[in-house]
This record gives sequence, C-alpha cells and structure tokens, in this order.
Amino acid sequence: MTAIAGTLVIEGHAVADASIALNRFGLGGRPGEDPGANPRAWLLAQLDKYAPRPPAIATLPSSGTIAAELSDYLQELRMLRREQATAPMPAEPVAMQDMAGSAMTEPVRRRDRSDPVAQARRESRQQGRDHYGAAVSARALTAVTSPASFVERLVHFWANHFAVSADKMTMIGLAGTLEFEAVRPHVLGKFGDMLHAVERHPAMLVYLDQAQSVGPNSVAGLAAGQRGGKAGLNENLAREIMELHTLGVRSGYSQADVTEFARAMTGWTVAGLGRGKAVRRGEPGGFAFAPRLHEPGARTILGKSWAQQGEGQAAAVLDMLAVHPATARHVATKLARHFAGDEPPATLVGTLETAFLRSGGDLPTVYRALVEAPECWSAAPAKFKSPWEWTISAMRGLGTQQMPQQSIQGLMTQLGQPVWRPGSPAGWDDVAATWAGPDAVMRRVEAAERMAQRTRDTVDARARAAELFPAALSNSTAQAIARAESPGQGVALMLVAPEFMRR
Repeated sequence: MTAIAGTLVIEGHAVADASIALNRFGLGGRPGEDPGANPRAWLLAQLDKYAPRPPAIATLPSSGTIAAELSDYLQELRMLRREQATAPMPAEPVAMQDMAGSAMTEPVRRRDRSDPVAQARRESRQQGRDHYGAAVSARALTAVTSPASFVERLVHFWANHFAVSADKMTMIGLAGTLEFEAVRPHVLGKFGDMLHAVERHPAMLVYLDQAQSVGPNSVAGLAAGQRGGKAGLNENLAREIMELHTLGVRSGYSQADVTEFARAMTGWTVAGLGRGKAVRRGEPGGFAFAPRLHEPGARTILGKSWAQQGEGQAAAVLDMLAVHPATARHVATKLARHFAGDEPPATLVGTLETAFLRSGGDLPTVYRALVEAPECWSAAPAKFKSPWEWTISAMRGLGTQQMPQQSIQGLMTQLGQPVWRPGSPAGWDDVAATWAGPDAVMRRVEAAERMAQRTRDTVDARARAAELFPAALSNSTAQAIARAESPGQGVALMLVAPEFMRR
C-alpha cells in the first residue's frame, strides 16, 4: 500500500462485487457472512430483514421519558431561582471567573456544592450523559450485529442528514432519540413521512429553538408587546429545513421565503418544554401545537400562497418541500456522494433524482435504483471510511457481540467524530478531506492495535481477511498479514490495510 496526502490507496487492485456489497453498501462483513452469487439481490433482501426497533434500542428510555426529566429539572430550576432571588445576599460576592468554573478556588467549590441551583444542574447534566452513553452503545451494538447493515448504513446517513448535536445540556439525552424514533421507523418509507417525523420530534424542535418561536402578531406576541416585552420569531428550523433537509443551498428560495416559513411554523413546539404554561403542562416530549403562538394570516412561500391556519399551514408547506424537484436533486446528490465517491457521477445523481421524483419520494425505490446503478459498482474503492464506518466495520470483522457502555463513546471521540456531536445542523461532512489527515490515520492505527490485543490471538487474520474481502484481497495485504510475527499483529495489520480503510 502507498500513503498519499494522508490517505491510503490500493495499487492495481480490483474489488469483487461481493466485497463491494459487504463494504461499500454495508458496514463491513461479519464472520460467516456471504453475499452469495448475486450480491445485488442480497442487498435488496436486507430491506425485509431490517428491524426498526432492535432489542438494544427498545430497552432505552423514550424521548418522552427524557423530556419529562428535563421538564422536572426546568421546573425545579425556576423554583430555586425564585427562592434565591428573595434570599439575603451572600456576604462575599462570587467572582465572574469563579462563576465560569474555570478557576474555582476551594471556598467557591464548597459554595458551589452547597448551591441548590448548581446541584440541580449537575444532576441533570449527569442524567443526560447517562442517557447519551447508553444510546451510543445501543446504536453501535445494533450496527455491529445487524444482518441488514445496508439499511443500518442508510439509517446513519439520514440521521446525519437530519443532524442534531448533543452540545446543549437539554440536548445530551435527547440527541439519539431522534434517530431511534423519527429516522429508523421511516428509513424504508416515504421521504415526506420521515421529514414530518423529524421536524415534529422534540430533539429537533429543541435543538433549533423552534419550541421558543412566537409569531409577532400572535395572541402571545401581542400580549408580550403590551407588557413591553418582545415576541421572538425564530427562523432556525425553517432555514435548516430549506437549506439542509429539503431544497439545498442555492436552489432558488429567498430570505423572505425563510421568514414566511418561520411564521407558518410558529406554534410548533414540545409539550412539557415549550413556551407558555399550557404547553408546559402537557405530556412531556410530545409534539404540541400552541395556537396562542401562531402567526395569523396567509403566507407566501416560493411564489405560492398558503391560506391554511394553525398547524396545517406549516404541514402543507412540508408536503410541498418533500416532493419538490430541488429536494430530489439535493437528496440524490448526497446519496450518490455517500456511495459512489466524494465527486459523485452526474449520471448517478440523475438516475436517483428521477427515481425520487417518479415515486413521490419513495425511499426503497431510490435504494433499488442505487443498488442497480453501475456507477456504484466500480472496481476502484470509492470512499475513505469515516471514523464511525471504520470502527463499526472493524468490530463486525472481529465478531464483536457485546459493547461496554463507555468504550465506543471514548473511541469515537478519540477518532474525531463523537456520535451525534457534529456541532452543526449540517452534520458531519461526507468527504474524506475532513477526516482523513495523517493524524487521524495514526489514531486508527493505535486503535487497531488495541482491538487486536483484545482478540487474545484467537483470530486468524489470514483466513478472516479473505472472508471479509472475498476475491478482493490484494497480494500485498495477504503477504503482510502472513508475515506477521503473531496472530495479534496480523489482526492489527488487517485492520489498517487499504481494503479496511476504504470501501
């Protein structure tokens, strides 16, 4: 193998279809997994094997449970702050740097430990971290053990397309539930159904501040104005729906369209967490429409008037966006880039776009077009694996069956792509330049050595590599593994071989 610009390339090596099915479409082979004589049919058969709610995920707390905990915490916080506001001032004021927690002295630490507000915040943050860690482990275990890894890859693709980030304290516990509750059930359905489920999910409504958006001329907005307050129209969710989730950038919509869509979406909020007492008293975590927050009147978006009132106004706009030609183009381009290379072939984009439009956004129809497209079966490796893809394929290749709670979380942080923490609604970029630098490759090498040590010389890498890359293992990789000084070293060499780094 040869290192070029921080990536590894395979020299004069053709990849067999079975290996492409396992590694480019799937998440890597498991011991004993065989695509058979017809890898395309094997991939499409996975559509019937997919489990939307596998055991590892079914046992996790729902977004409703997590939202109820957050609701209790926010209520407790409001009560404690009211009590503190009426309590006597402390004898010694706390310095600003101590409030930030970056340079706390011991007396301040003691005060912090005795501060009920800080205590409540600490407990809630830890609760969220526990939920996050359990969800990451469940996601990884599902991906590692699934017999439908092609569909699991698609789940990860859509979760990144509709990205939320577990950066805010209120998002740590909720981030994974969007994938489990809004993406997984619809990955084999209509794009429009997934779109509606995602935009109504509490994680998305909280992450992009939609739960706090108020129409300036709504009942609540006018009342706030009379009290001298400001009604806050928040455009975050409307903007990201148009820019990231449906139409794509530079597709013809204007700032006025975004603002009008944001007005149409006012009132979409989360029961138990949203704005207003009536909403806060609802069943936590469920989608709620608050008429008091909704901006009255018809809206004009993309040159069309939307006269519907209430919740139905934004829903009708979503229906239009879900099947818009620009959405078809945007989705087709991203899918083609994910499966056929950082610079996707225009012919493949066109094929997927046509399948999307003709089927009204029926995702299995688009997936079938993807599997049948010759551009996806080119012999040369198409993609350098992302940290997540490489990790899951390594675990699948080694036959991992269990997932210690914190192990995958720590590894993904080390490899530079912590799960559900892209830090942006745009999600992780899907081109190798963002994760394939020399330092990133070196960290994979270190991780591969640790994984190999854990196999305790029980894996024969010579046989395993041939099984994971049927008719596609290069002579140089086979020879390197055969010359290893120990079985563990052979496993480590297999995990960092060009065949394993790319798909």
